[in-house]
Amino acid sequence: MKKYLGTLTLLCLFSFASIAQQKDSTKHHGFFKFIKNGSYYGSWGYNEESYTHSNLYVVQPSIGNNLEYQNITAHDRIGWDNLFNNQPTIPQYNYRLGYFFNEKQDWAIELNFDHTKYVATQGYYVRVTGQLGGKSINKNVMISDSTLRYQLNNGANFFLFNLVKRLRIVSTKNKIFMMDGLLKAGVGPVIPHVDNQIFGNNNKHQFQFGGGNTGIEAAVKVTIFKHFYAEYCNKLDYAWYYRLEVYDGRAHQSFGTYENILNIGYTTHLNLKSKMAPAPL
Repeated sequence: MKKYLGTLTLLCLFSFASIAQQKDSTKHHGFFKFIKNGSYYGSWGYNEESYTHSNLYVVQPSIGNNLEYQNITAHDRIGWDNLFNNQPTIPQYNYRLGYFFNEKQDWAIELNFDHTKYVATQGYYVRVTGQLGGKSINKNVMISDSTLRYQLNNGANFFLFNLVKRLRIVSTKNKIFMMDGLLKAGVGPVIPHVDNQIFGNNNKHQFQFGGGNTGIEAAVKVTIFKHFYAEYCNKLDYAWYYRLEVYDGRAHQSFGTYENILNIGYTTHLNLKSKMAPAPL
């Protein structure tokens, strides 16, 4: 609950900043006018997650399985606690690529990717119902390698196309130091890497397009020397997965995710000629 309160607090702060900015709104035109001389940016960082409980549905017609695992729990696998001994893409990483497109330079479009790892927790009982080997099942089952090893461990992999709103918090006159709030929202596909073993049967591990997701994000961005920045983000995402490969069948599920994200990035400002455009980000 404390984690979610952090996101709500950021959203409230940015709402107040937005009201303050409305005083100057009549001085600017071209609210959504797309210009060719905006600002490009890119960032790289790492993340940690917590997941909601969810139900996992498994259908394997040839072996007579039609199962529902109820209320399973899962955890992440951050990897960046041993960052210098791994390749940078082994831990849970993320990147953003975006473009501030309007004259006021406070709206952007963004490609937003989070490499997140989802690992179903073992060592506890869950209710399993349906058909197992053609026979009815409705009982508590201990989750272990023999009953359910289920991982999106090379990525639950959230990909979003975001719309971004920037809200200036504070800035020096020479723009050497700036602090902004960012609000983001988007939708996109998920590209999971599916690795599982269900009652002793292993699947073929592979990446696949496996559904969709939608997310909202609140961030604080600190920029120095107009180009270099660090960004701390709180993000809520909801993903739905379907037709995930299991042994001789398919699985589907959906769950919510809370993310903590820290990025570092760089902004390239094109030639902002508009008299209405403020100093670039």
